[in-house]
Amino acid sequence: MLIARSAALFVLAALFEIGGAWLVWQGVREHKGWAWIGAGVIALGVYGFVATLQPDAEFGRILAAYGGVFVAGSIAWGMVADGYRPDRWDVTGALICLAGMAVIMYAPRGR
Repeated sequence: MLIARSAALFVLAALFEIGGAWLVWQGVREHKGWAWIGAGVIALGVYGFVATLQPDAEFGRILAAYGGVFVAGSIAWGMVADGYRPDRWDVTGALICLAGMAVIMYAPRGR
């Protein structure tokens, strides 16, 4: 149950961080305006809050593990939002990052 909660929080954090960054990108690079940029900044702030809800108390571990989620989530976001088509190396790299995330977060530590 703890792993499921942690994984769900990582997914929620990814939605806010990647979505926030995408909104800022759209506001600036695609000239959609300040409303998009502002929404992105708010979403990025919410991401920071969601990260604090992880059951593990180690900041470095949480952010390091989240990096793997961010990599895979960014590729998935690009596919859905922008029509990006990853090649086999993108997919392989994302899977390696997710494996690293699982080791960092969920390996038995004998506590």
